[in-house]
Amino acid sequence: QVQLVESGGGSVQSGGSLRLSCAASGDTVYMGFFRQAPGKVREGVATIYCRGSSTSTNTSYADSVKGRFTISRDNAKNTVYLQMNSLKPEDSGMYYCVADTGLRPPLLYKELGSRRVAINAWGRGTQVTVSS
Repeated sequence: QVQLVESGGGSVQSGGSLRLSCAASGDTVYMGFFRQAPGKVREGVATIYCRGSSTSTNTSYADSVKGRFTISRDNAKNTVYLQMNSLKPEDSGMYYCVADTGLRPPLLYKELGSRRVAINAWGRGTQVTVSS
């Protein structure tokens, strides 16, 4: 079972930036972030393919964060990063790291834009709060 550990959440004002990190304890095929605001459904934010060169840009984003968030990875550290710029109050919520390890069936499938993301592991989450 792959373990995921997030870090980097916090509180910022609207227009500010934060960078989230997620370290995986084992091999993954895809990693990404989902988020959940109070009273709302957990939604996909971004995913990245974790095989091959770190410069590969096989990524997906929710429409609401395109142009503002960037997901990247460091293969040597088995870590993905979510750089969040131009943050808005509606970006507030608990951000969860997820991983597809290739194991089938997965725990569940979740939608992210036009992609169906297979999830085998969840992190415990890190809180992001954006004030207006």
